[in-house]
Amino acid sequence: MTPVRCAIYTRKSSDEGLEQGFNSLDAQREACAAYIMSQASEGWELLPDHYDDGGISGGTLQRPALQQLLTDVAAGKVDIIVVYKVDRLTRS
Repeated sequence: MTPVRCAIYTRKSSDEGLEQGFNSLDAQREACAAYIMSQASEGWELLPDHYDDGGISGGTLQRPALQQLLTDVAAGKVDIIVVYKVDRLTRS
């Protein structure tokens, strides 16, 4: 079975609480990682790279981690993007 390379993207619109040892981005990452692990029988594998945008609105696509993630997808390094909720990826 060919591995399915999965990347997790996390975002929080405000930087409030990001200085804490465990924050919203960590919680999003944990939930997404657990989901990827649940799909291991389908070949899903979590990539080690972190794509985290803390303190950035979802109303703009000009987010450093999102741009890096899209670059990695275009380069063929990522097969699936996993997000905690769709609104973490983008908002209107």
